[in-house]
Amino acid sequence: MLDEDLADLYGVETKRLIEQVKRNIDRFPADFMFQLDKSEATSLRSQIATSKSDGRGGRRYAPYVFTEQGVAMLSGVLRSERAVAVNIEIMRAFVELRRAAGSHVELERRLEQIEGDIGKHDEQLREVFGALRRLISPPPQPKRQVGFRIRDGEG
Repeated sequence: MLDEDLADLYGVETKRLIEQVKRNIDRFPADFMFQLDKSEATSLRSQIATSKSDGRGGRRYAPYVFTEQGVAMLSGVLRSERAVAVNIEIMRAFVELRRAAGSHVELERRLEQIEGDIGKHDEQLREVFGALRRLISPPPQPKRQVGFRIRDGEG
């Protein structure tokens, strides 16, 4: 997560969050937090339409990015009640992302297995799909003629 997004969630200024991190830099090794290089920061800036760094406004340095472990470590650096509550929610979101990613892997594995079995059951699958199509498509309705009809004897 980007430093500015975390600062927003924690209710602090980005520079204050970075100050606290730098005061406790030994808690944030490279696999917990890193700073984007210039090209990455430029690419990110163009994607999220932030102001330019030259002239007025904008960031004067590339953003810091925190991994899941880095976000967890922030709770020890930022000691407010809000920081703890936000941290709990962020950790829950990471757990949910891991669970969702795991289910996609399982689904992909199952699809590959089914694709491998299709050759063995080609004709049966065609019959099943044909039956399903017949079940889900409505029966054709007879078309009614438009206009008046003269019955026999009238007219």
